[in-house]
Amino acid sequence: MYLKTLHLRQFRNYQDQKVEFNAAKAILVGNNAQGKSNLLEAVELLATLRSHRMARDRDLIQDGAEFAQINASLERDVGISDLTLTLRRNGRRSVAINGEIVRRQMDFLGVLNAVQFSSLDLELVRGSPEVRRNWLDTLLIQLEPVYAHILHQYNQVLRQRNAFLKKHQDSPLPTQHSALSTQHSELALWDAQLATTGTRVIRRRDRAIQRLAPIAAAWHASISGSTEILEIKYSPNIPLVQNQAEEVQQAFLNKIQQRAVAELYRGTTLVGPHRDEVELTINQTPARQYGSQGQQRTLVLALKLAELQLIEEVVKEPPLLLLDDVLAELDPYRQNQLLDAIQDRFQTLITTTHLSSFDAQWLNSSQILFVKAGEISMN
Repeated sequence: MYLKTLHLRQFRNYQDQKVEFNAAKAILVGNNAQGKSNLLEAVELLATLRSHRMARDRDLIQDGAEFAQINASLERDVGISDLTLTLRRNGRRSVAINGEIVRRQMDFLGVLNAVQFSSLDLELVRGSPEVRRNWLDTLLIQLEPVYAHILHQYNQVLRQRNAFLKKHQDSPLPTQHSALSTQHSELALWDAQLATTGTRVIRRRDRAIQRLAPIAAAWHASISGSTEILEIKYSPNIPLVQNQAEEVQQAFLNKIQQRAVAELYRGTTLVGPHRDEVELTINQTPARQYGSQGQQRTLVLALKLAELQLIEEVVKEPPLLLLDDVLAELDPYRQNQLLDAIQDRFQTLITTTHLSSFDAQWLNSSQILFVKAGEISMN
């Protein structure tokens, strides 16, 4: 797939900017806080309808404007698609393909595929389990666009169940049997819905890690010279003996029963995929405790290359690669590993503050764009 044009209106610090991409690699050069990352964020939003910067839609819209719009022309094997994402200050989004409004947002997902690699991704190793869950969910949305709907359903049930638990957290137990049974039966309804929607999330996350882990391990062995063994394991909050819907759902309900008193006491849901972990280990040691920053960077680089490969295998076309200021984070050896893996196989948008990280061959085959205060020029 090849991104031909990108048009940003009232998005972040871009008032009205159109870019035409004419090479497989585009290098965006500029000082910090000029808008380089904002452009990559716009592409990421078209691919996943999510921003790894976790901004609310209103934070993406220019001050004084009611809406922002991202438009792109994308060439794929099946033809050219015109994609439009409109963000509004009131939080209501709309998406369109070839000028036709798409009612279900999951039908917009999967048209453009992209893998984002930024300096923030080192948090995959060092950060909280939530960082790794978000990373896995974003990957899954691209592998199976229906997953966005499944995750939304789960989060909706989770919010409502938490509201119920909070409401009854401090209230005394009902004195009448009928009131108590009403409370129990209402909670039982939320339990059943949480287990049903949560099971769908768990099974898909498990399948994705099963596919990604061997690819990442192979890349990691290649980069580390086979001196280190990377293992990635999905560690759900529910005991997962086998990935069968009935078994997972039953294990889910059993664990809810075990934690029922604690949940009512704390007024929040303690069981479910919102508490899952993705375990990263190198030579059987947790990666966050293992070695140098360089070794942790090797791990993240292996994960990103594995994402690229897995998406390409699933969608049958190479996704875009968005490199946000990461070359400065990598030593020359890891830079070369990354650049060699890319070659011209993936259309790549790279942000940098200076061009000295690139050799002459790369510079000669790349489109160089200069970014200053939300304006992009060729010279």
